[in-house]
Amino acid sequence: MFRRSALVAFTLLSFGAAHAQDAEAGKTVFNQCRACHQVGESAKNIVGPQLNGLIGRKAGAVEGYAYSDANKNSGKTWDEATFSAYIKDPKAAIPGTKMVYVGLKDDKKVADLVAYLKTFGADGKPAN
Repeated sequence: MFRRSALVAFTLLSFGAAHAQDAEAGKTVFNQCRACHQVGESAKNIVGPQLNGLIGRKAGAVEGYAYSDANKNSGKTWDEATFSAYIKDPKAAIPGTKMVYVGLKDDKKVADLVAYLKTFGADGKPAN
């Protein structure tokens, strides 16, 4: 009985650690995005919009960024599935987007990137 309880506890602890590692791995994946996007309390719009509070935000909604009409009029709200499809192939997800990124094809890296982006609230502070 003790062994089984220990195994269950270890499994639960491992799951929690793996989840935290996903966001940390996503931080590394985000290095591909840094040339165009920023996150954090001092994030600004540069080539692309800042990505604070991305999940749950309407596409084309960051004030001060000049989005393509395709993005502004897409009617999308960024949730995990919508963003994942977009980051895998931006031009297919929103034809006419001005994002020139060819796409992140690796599902694990996409999931890690989403986990990392979810760590930032709309104000750039750590999300709860």
